[in-house]
Amino acid sequence: MKFRAFQQVDVFTDTAFLGNPLAVVLDGTGLSDAQMQTFAAWTQLSETTFVLPPTTEGVAGGADYRVRIFTPGAELPFAGHPTLGTAHAWLKAGNTPRQPGVLMQECGVGLVTLKQQGERWAFAAPPLKRSDISAEDLAPVLAALGLDASEVIAAQNLNNGPHWLGLLVDSVDTVLALEPDHAALKKLGTKVGVAAKRQTPDGGLIRRANREARAFTASSTRIANDPTDLEVRAFAAPVGVTEDPVTGSLNASLAQWLMDYGHMPAAYSARQGTVLGRAGQVFLSQDSQRQVWVGGDVVGCIQGTVNL
Repeated sequence: MKFRAFQQVDVFTDTAFLGNPLAVVLDGTGLSDAQMQTFAAWTQLSETTFVLPPTTEGVAGGADYRVRIFTPGAELPFAGHPTLGTAHAWLKAGNTPRQPGVLMQECGVGLVTLKQQGERWAFAAPPLKRSDISAEDLAPVLAALGLDASEVIAAQNLNNGPHWLGLLVDSVDTVLALEPDHAALKKLGTKVGVAAKRQTPDGGLIRRANREARAFTASSTRIANDPTDLEVRAFAAPVGVTEDPVTGSLNASLAQWLMDYGHMPAAYSARQGTVLGRAGQVFLSQDSQRQVWVGGDVVGCIQGTVNL
């Protein structure tokens, strides 16, 4: 056991406590897999990261640092909000990237590039593997979500490190009304991302049914004036997270899919966390080489040491 530099940050928000919190242990050297997993389970945050020296140190084009990413129940090869949050914490700790305005992160999927966009950082979405899902395989997932097939516009298996089943549904209303059977999703082993395009400035979001009222109590003003283009929810019971507040990997894969199919433009913003009382905002853009970039604000909340 030793005292290690530690930060807790809030990702995909410019206002503390409205995004997705991340625990960052800035020195993970000497920790076993079991110790990392135990600490991640203890924090009970959707993800906890451990910063390590890169295995590519000294190699041209190598990483600035290596990161391992854990949910309370499993290690992930890649995740978006830990990528942005760890970069923020690493820079805040006084580290300097090899190349100004560019960071190279090493993680389970390999090297991930981050670049500075004004005061905000964005990461390059890893390559996406995607495939269709059969009606037979989709049916039990829709049943667990309480969705009717007629409400689903499109569905795809999405994999950019983490695997997600992506669903584009008919309205923001439908997204916010979902009350999934998380035990059923865990049994199916399926992580699901559900999204809908915002059709009007106020979205026409609020159906006044009692079961939906809780979705709007914390942030009805934000919803009524929401500037974002897509509403997203992420359900990840198989890795110990029933609903993730804001999910970079999911938004990255959704953007790659939805942009390619013409469902969304080459630049848009997404909102996530509404039902949880959060106001996460993710900025998605595609450059001339068709690389999708995923950006968001990060706010520091806690800084100190952890005895680990």
